[in-house]
Amino acid sequence: MKKGRHEAILELIRQHDIENQNELAYKLTELGYSVTQATVSRDIQKLNLIKIKSNGKFKYAVVESASNYSEKYIRIIKETITHVDVAKNILVIKTQSGMAMATAAALDGLNFDEIVGSLAGDDAIFIATRSDDSAMLLMNKIDVLMRKDEK
Repeated sequence: MKKGRHEAILELIRQHDIENQNELAYKLTELGYSVTQATVSRDIQKLNLIKIKSNGKFKYAVVESASNYSEKYIRIIKETITHVDVAKNILVIKTQSGMAMATAAALDGLNFDEIVGSLAGDDAIFIATRSDDSAMLLMNKIDVLMRKDEK
């Protein structure tokens, strides 16, 4: 039942701009699933769903599973990034001293569609993305990678 519900959730957020848990629960109910807000909340966390800004509103989106990425790149990201911030369509990533180039190479190796280009110095990386929404999505993807395997 849970697997079917998870597939339904993923399909719903691909087809609709779902802004909150109540809306998602309502759509699931329309499909015949009996869910509570707590169940929807757990499903959102389990599926690594994030909220992104789209057309001035926030909606749920899928972050690809970190398990699809090279463990080496993930380790570099987890061990070197100290802070991530966004300014419109630019991500500013702070790293440990001397690690910006290695971290930028790891991010490039992950082939994120959102990245147009990046510049790395000693302890900072500037990443240009295609849009403000892409920058937020990328920041959330990096956050998921940084939290991978945390308990």
